[in-house]
Amino acid sequence: MTGARPPRLPRRALHGVLLLDKPVGMSSHDALQAARRLLNADKAGHTGTLDPLASGLLPLCMGAATKFAQACLDADKRYRATLRLGERTTGGDAEGAVIERRPVRVDGLQLQQALRAFVGAIDQVPPMQSALKKDGRPLYAYAREGVVVERQPRRVTIHALELIRFGGDEVEIDVSCSKGTYIRTLAEDIGERLGCGAHLRALRRTGAGQLQVADAVSLDDLQRLDATSREALLRPVDELLATWPQIELADADASRFLQGLSRRVTQPDLEAVRVRGPQGFLGTGRLVAGELHPVRVLSAAEIQGLTAPTTTTGHLAANTA
Repeated sequence: MTGARPPRLPRRALHGVLLLDKPVGMSSHDALQAARRLLNADKAGHTGTLDPLASGLLPLCMGAATKFAQACLDADKRYRATLRLGERTTGGDAEGAVIERRPVRVDGLQLQQALRAFVGAIDQVPPMQSALKKDGRPLYAYAREGVVVERQPRRVTIHALELIRFGGDEVEIDVSCSKGTYIRTLAEDIGERLGCGAHLRALRRTGAGQLQVADAVSLDDLQRLDATSREALLRPVDELLATWPQIELADADASRFLQGLSRRVTQPDLEAVRVRGPQGFLGTGRLVAGELHPVRVLSAAEIQGLTAPTTTTGHLAANTA
């Protein structure tokens, strides 16, 4: 029979982290689903939304890695942002309509002084285009209806702001910030401080925690690879926890940890540690009053399915009692 579609292969249990370089114009959800189809993975999730306007690093969690996605959500982020001075828009970005134009009378010294004013802990009013909820509805749903609701300021931290380029009415900056920072709001606030207004013209996420966009793959490149090469791009599940201290357990203690049982240890209290045993990565725990308490653990099937190489940074000597 002509024109028949090839049979769809059953999805596989894959475990690991794919660093995707998301293109402009695609939602994070659509990028996730495209990568999931190419890998034929049965379970997948992303580690925080990247707006369609933005490109860059979108870590995708496959299988067991979804249990630890929160670590990447909580991590510091890094962006390369382009600001258009002299224009304010609805939504604060290039997709919005221009609602105000002002002359740009800014020199390099004024710009550097303005950027320095935003380094450190600052309060931001979340934009209406955010996914934060008001009365059970995301703010962007109100924005689509033309409704503006009151939002409370949120405290975020700008670790560093570096001026990359300044010419005419366009500014390019490198931003290192805490989770929850809205770069479009930062762009608008910088414009107001300069007295000319501004909006976010372009945005690229370049880092999330220890993960870097330089190590990411585009969807186009992923599509060109065969199935084996695609799977080889998956990074270890615990790469999401690369900065966490690590506890090593012997075989018997590892088995008990996987059953959800606490173990006696001699290390000082720690709120979050990653735990390994002879089988490799086992999960996460916390150290309280001389005991290691399981927080999130892998199943036997997940451990068996972990075929990616494991990470070894942040090692602590194992001492169980």
